[in-house]
Amino acid sequence: MATTLTSKGQVTVPKQIRDALDLVPGSSVEFAVNKDGDVVIRKVGARSDRKPDRFEAARGKADVKWRTDELMALLRGGA
Repeated sequence: MATTLTSKGQVTVPKQIRDALDLVPGSSVEFAVNKDGDVVIRKVGARSDRKPDRFEAARGKADVKWRTDELMALLRGGA
């Protein structure tokens, strides 16, 4: 599969490769050159290679089901 390098050094990853690596917009990839001079592209692990999100542990834990009008009244000091 051939692709063309833009003036900004960008290329489009062919769909067959995106599908094989399960790449979606926003996916991180890593490029390397092996001993034979071939370029290798791999998907970077979503969790292991990323700085942990400090809010991740709390995400989705709320058990209070606020209605918007109730929450806004509470935040504005009204009853």
